[in-house]
Amino acid sequence: MKLNKEINRRRTFGIVSHPDAGKTTLTEKLLLFGGAIQEAGAVKSNKIKKTATSDFMEIERQRGISVATSVLGFEYKGIKINILDTPGHKDFAEDTFRTLTAVDSVIVVIDVAKGVEEQTEKLVKVCRMRNIPIIVFINKMDREGKDAFGLLDEIEQKLGLRVTPLSFPIGMGYDFKGIYNIWEKNVNLFTGDPKKDIEETVEVNDLSTDEIDQLIGTDSADTLREELELVEGVYPDFDIESYKNGDLQPVFFGSALNNFGVRELLDCFIKIAPSPRPKQSDVREIKPDEDKFTGFVFKIHANMDPRHRDRLAFVKVVSGKFERNKPYLHIRSKKTLKFSSPNAFFAERKEIVDEMFPGDIVGLHDTGTFKIGDTLTEGEIIQYKGIPNFSPEHFRYINNVDPMKSKQLNKGIEQLMDEGVAQLFTLELNNRKIIGTVGALQYEVIQYRLEHEYGAKCSYENINVHKACWIEPKDEKSEEFKEFKRVKSKFLAKDKTNQLVFLADSEFSLQMTQQKYPNIIFHFTSEF
Repeated sequence: MKLNKEINRRRTFGIVSHPDAGKTTLTEKLLLFGGAIQEAGAVKSNKIKKTATSDFMEIERQRGISVATSVLGFEYKGIKINILDTPGHKDFAEDTFRTLTAVDSVIVVIDVAKGVEEQTEKLVKVCRMRNIPIIVFINKMDREGKDAFGLLDEIEQKLGLRVTPLSFPIGMGYDFKGIYNIWEKNVNLFTGDPKKDIEETVEVNDLSTDEIDQLIGTDSADTLREELELVEGVYPDFDIESYKNGDLQPVFFGSALNNFGVRELLDCFIKIAPSPRPKQSDVREIKPDEDKFTGFVFKIHANMDPRHRDRLAFVKVVSGKFERNKPYLHIRSKKTLKFSSPNAFFAERKEIVDEMFPGDIVGLHDTGTFKIGDTLTEGEIIQYKGIPNFSPEHFRYINNVDPMKSKQLNKGIEQLMDEGVAQLFTLELNNRKIIGTVGALQYEVIQYRLEHEYGAKCSYENINVHKACWIEPKDEKSEEFKEFKRVKSKFLAKDKTNQLVFLADSEFSLQMTQQKYPNIIFHFTSEF
């Protein structure tokens, strides 16, 4: 009974968006409403040295962007909420894709002025492939931007969503008066005072009365009545089952920076968002309320505290109860492990916990045992699927600047690659190391972290690689495969797990190689 009760009060979700749509600011305000922090930090501010709680890495504080997913857990109205704040920048998309394997629902943040942007389209596509329930939050309503109906159309067309507004803005930018909450049937008035934790809310049961005219003025009230009539006629009624199946997406409007519209979002979210969902393994579907614990590693973070050189594996609890000091089977190594100090997270603040339930994210101290995608169970041999490495888009040789520090450099590269920051390929021909990343900004992050966390300096050298493909021959002993390895020897490398990778130097060369060797399969992700 206790297990079911704990499962039902868990909500684990990710916040995704294009950079600068206000994702990290929204996370801060959600924490503020949950009483988890006393004062929200500015994500970008030169005057105030207080930074966002979820941006805890030194480079994030300097850049004002999120470069790693952070996990934040807090209680709100008896519900245990786990937020995974993901990087919005496309150069860190791989971290975000992996994080989406660990969430049960998603909040997509859209900037009212910019509308739907490229990175949002990619991330929503991944959510839809996995049927993850989505809530849309249209942010920055206190600024001039696109018309509400135009935005809703754009979301439907570009993201392929079927939306229904659960709140609606009264004006926008300079004329922004507040929000009518369709879900709770009340008006939330906007004063533009960010110091106010919660704005004034007035219950309005009947929009035809003069009460609303007195609150927001006759013109605004008339416009609101017309727009709500249009909303009723055009958009489907909200249905919780359609939302949970990923067929209907509720939309909220607000201004995260001004704490506005966030409470409405959070109150509705805890009522409608799904509790932890079943997850497919290679053998069967695992349900959260099963007695025995199972979980998987979706992220590894080296040096959460650079002074202690600690490395943490983030494990999503899928079923059963995780208990401290209880032996668990590490499927890949077939070893039994015990954890004496499992952590619950609040960005970089951690506390030791005795038990964790489905939906929770537990941090396990790791000496190099774990890799992303590893499964832990109480003995059942299963493997959770769907956490691949993608083919990188940028490639560079990595060189050691200080030969006296080669040990530190190798250790640093190894740990950062385990974290999934980038991928390491070692050329078969001369053992030179190549770093492959999804985005160019990753190279700066790697260089910065190697120097500041490991005391090692590196430089990069360009290499002409178009695509990395994982190689799977139909027959390893065939003459065709031997010829392929001989002819393409200078383009072959091994990844971290010792899988063979073909580094094609152009699209044309890749196509020609695929045609010439029909019995070799070229994969663009490492999971096949």
